[in-house]
This record gives sequence, C-alpha cells and structure tokens, in this order.
Amino acid sequence: MGPDKTSLSPAGMPDTRPVAGQAANDAADSSRAATTASMQILLAQYFETHQSFDAARDHPFEPTRIHALSTPPSETRRLSAGDQIAALRPQLEALVPTVSMPVAPTAPVVEPAAGPESWPVSAQALIDSLMQENERLRGELQQRTLEVRIAETQADSDVLTPTLNRRAFLREMQRAMADCRRYSEQACLIYLDMDGFKTINDTYGHAAGDAALQYVAEALKASVREGDSVGRIGGDEFAVLLRRADLNSTRVKAMKLEAELALGTFEYQGLYLKAGGSFGVRAYADQSSAETWLSEADAAMFLVKKSSR
Repeated sequence: MGPDKTSLSPAGMPDTRPVAGQAANDAADSSRAATTASMQILLAQYFETHQSFDAARDHPFEPTRIHALSTPPSETRRLSAGDQIAALRPQLEALVPTVSMPVAPTAPVVEPAAGPESWPVSAQALIDSLMQENERLRGELQQRTLEVRIAETQADSDVLTPTLNRRAFLREMQRAMADCRRYSEQACLIYLDMDGFKTINDTYGHAAGDAALQYVAEALKASVREGDSVGRIGGDEFAVLLRRADLNSTRVKAMKLEAELALGTFEYQGLYLKAGGSFGVRAYADQSSAETWLSEADAAMFLVKKSSR
C-alpha cells in the first residue's frame, strides 16, 4: 500500500485541525443560540414589567414575533431593517421621557386699521361735519376767552385814567399784606390828593379836569417799578402801593413826586396848566384790613395838606 497522505504535525502527530475547526464552529453556533434565547427571555421580562407603557397602544409588544432569531423562518425575518425599526419606534418612544421645551410667546397679530378711504360715504360725511363743528366751537371759545379778559381788564381799570379802580387796588393791597405777613416783607402806601383840581374844572371845564387827572395818573405810573400798583381811589385822589419798600425810601419817593407835579405842566387846548398835589405816606404795620391801611394813609395826607395852608 502506498504511504498515508495524512500530514504529520511537526511533533510527528497527525494534523487534526479540520476536525477541531468544525467542533469550534459547532460550539459557536450553540453559544449564539443560547445568547439569542437569553435575550428573548430578558426582553420579554422587560416589556412584561413595563406593560403600563404599552397599555394605551392598539398592538401590544410581541417578542416572539419580532425577535424569533433562532426559530424557523417567521414573519419578522421577512421584514426589512427599516420596517423593523418602524415597528420598534412606538415602544422606544414610550420608554424615553418627553422633555417639554418652553415655547416662546408669539406677538399678537395686529390687523391694520381701515383707512378713511374704506369708510362708507355717510360715515365720512358725518366725521367731516363733526370736525367743522369742532373748529367752529374752538373759534367761539377763543373769542369768548378774549372777551372775558377784556371784561376783566375793564372791570379792574379806572374808567378815565390808565390806573386801577378802587376795588382792584384794594385787592392788590390785600395780596401785599399777605406777602408781608408770610415773608416778613415791607410795603408802603402813598396817598395823593390833587391841589387846585376844582379850580381847573370851574375855569376850563370838565374836559380840562379830565386832562389833569390823566396827566397825574401817567406821572405816577411812570415813577413806580414793575410790581407796584397805582390806583384812582375816587374823584381827584390817587394811591401808590410800593412793595418791598421801607418808610424812609417811600417818603423820599413822595417828595420827588410832589416836586415833579409842582414843576410840570400839561397841555390843554393850547394852554399849559399845572396840577399839583399833597402826599401822605403810611407803612404796613399789621393793619387789620386794606381799608384800614388806606384810611391811615389818607389821614397822613390830610395832615400834610393842612400843614401846608
């Protein structure tokens, strides 16, 4: 017989590697089958424990249908990989907790307002008439306001001279008295009675007397500061209210006014006439009323006039 074709190992033993390789493959197949069966059992137990996640679903999980890897060819084996993933997606989504993301608030959509061109003709006509009426009323209001101001000015002004009347002058005195009490200020009154006024009226007429009154009033107003007041108290008598002025400076002011009237003249129908006066001064000294303060200044003027005769 010929020689045995069985190869020898380097140690002189026959080479049994093909037989050993077959045994290794059989062992690997057995291990894979055992591993697959163990995975099926573990998945079945897992999903039985988590049945609450699949209770609301129409098709419960069936592990033997999806993972029957070691069983004969089944329906699952005929599914493609994409179909298997799609079948497992509901179970996987149920196991993953849903994280709610904050939603940014959206700005309200503001519808553009309809323009006047889209309004009905009747509405446009009504709006136009209301606007015209509003303009008319606005003009009337401005006119009435102007008339009220003019009326107030006329009510406070003397009817003949550019001075305050008695009522308005007493109001200014009351304001000055309040400031003196509140801020410890000083104020003084100058009382003037014209000399020779009756003679002018009797000699040249009442128009000449009116011109003499206007001349004296303008001279008094030109000599006072802003904030001071000049009023015609009655007939040919005037008063000057000096705020923030002491008694000595007021007496000096009265002497200057007396000298100015004595030296000056006014023109009437080509004639130059004189209109002098006597002045009395009285400082504010917590008088009870404006009338009381004015009466004291009048009394001081009367003493000056009486002493000059």
